[in-house]
Amino acid sequence: MSIRLYNSLTGQKETFAPIEPGVVRMYSCGPTVYNYFHIGNARAFVVFDIVRRYLRYRGYNVKFVQNFTDVDDKLIKRAHEQGTSVEDVATSYIEAYYEDARELGIEPADVHPRVTETMGDIIEFIQTLVDSGYAYVADGDVLFDTPKFASYGKLSKQSLNDLEAGSRIELTELKRHSTDFTLWKAAKPGEPSWNSPWGQGRPGWHIECSAMIHKHLGDHIDIHGGGHDLLFPHHENEIAQSESVLGAPLAKFFMHNGYININNEKMSKSLGNSVFVRELARQYDPRALRLFLLSAHYRSPINYSAEVMAQMTAALRRLDACHESLVDRLGETYLPEGESIDLQAWEDRFLEAMDDDINTGDAVGVVFDFVRDANVYSHQQEISKAGLRSWLGKLRDWLDLFGLLQVEQPLLEEQVVRLIEERTTARKARDFARADAIRAELSKMGFQLEDTPQGVRWWRERS
Repeated sequence: MSIRLYNSLTGQKETFAPIEPGVVRMYSCGPTVYNYFHIGNARAFVVFDIVRRYLRYRGYNVKFVQNFTDVDDKLIKRAHEQGTSVEDVATSYIEAYYEDARELGIEPADVHPRVTETMGDIIEFIQTLVDSGYAYVADGDVLFDTPKFASYGKLSKQSLNDLEAGSRIELTELKRHSTDFTLWKAAKPGEPSWNSPWGQGRPGWHIECSAMIHKHLGDHIDIHGGGHDLLFPHHENEIAQSESVLGAPLAKFFMHNGYININNEKMSKSLGNSVFVRELARQYDPRALRLFLLSAHYRSPINYSAEVMAQMTAALRRLDACHESLVDRLGETYLPEGESIDLQAWEDRFLEAMDDDINTGDAVGVVFDFVRDANVYSHQQEISKAGLRSWLGKLRDWLDLFGLLQVEQPLLEEQVVRLIEERTTARKARDFARADAIRAELSKMGFQLEDTPQGVRWWRERS
């Protein structure tokens, strides 16, 4: 089996083969850290987290870089609003990013470079473009001369003439073409700035990613990822400035995830319907949110709603219940050791789905089919420890890959433990009124119970 990925550059699926055998160099655009990240950002972060995890699952050594944009107009505005420094704003929201990403099961990248820590490399990269004639200096700004890069528009499938004709940007004495974009901005009063050959200033947005890729991953990478909204102009401009220096492709594959709608409306600031992950994690098990983000193919649009999250919560409980049931049955000492079960056919189905452009939607379907059959097996009379370990091991492999493996539940408070034990005693004595009263009391405390053949299962609801 071989992995096939959809390449935004060519508009088709292609067999994945890294530049260096066995090693994948991968870059994904990270957050501009002026606020908490919302569910739209989260989709990109989870998608490329799973791409990285799956490539590792398939035996590749993956080096993954995701940046932090820590100086930008939005950060400067937020710093002014809060009466603090841009550095303090950035540091605060970078810490928040790590907290929220951890909640969602997103692993840290191998390197998380910050713009302010890469300034020398960015200035050097811009100077190379100026020296080679691909960029020009205009009153302290440095702009990329787009007509000099003959294949500008190849990612977005737009010609330079069409882009110029459709541009609403008026030319000035400083800007030669409407499609030219800024590499370096001359300093303005009250804004952070750095010294450069062109005077005090700070980088434009697009140049940071080119410089960071070059510094941490080398001249050419295997995968460049991000949300579909970054395809143009951000990634188009990255290609232009990087390949003008390299004279060769920046990345073999460009991958872009689809949009998220909120209650069937496109999420946007103008509609005021952005939903922050930090808020959602107080309402739902974050794993249910992650399952939602993986429940469809990454390039397809998906719709967030309370109804959908209720479905995801129920689905997550099915996964947890199967896992716990297998664990419980393994603890039954009277079971024979027996023999392991060959589940390769299940693995082949799973790989077939994931190899087809990381189709997590189909792969999740395989997992739930597997859970159904695992439950049938675990409730049979003729089972063995080795057989249970086979089913449990495969389920754990997949849940771990998807970042959905349940962590050990914290110890209940002594009062809650006592109430659950008291309810169990009441049920055995057929005092169902008392048992129902205890269940209601626990519900008010935020705990839900489920009676199973293996005993009482519980979970804490999120408020």
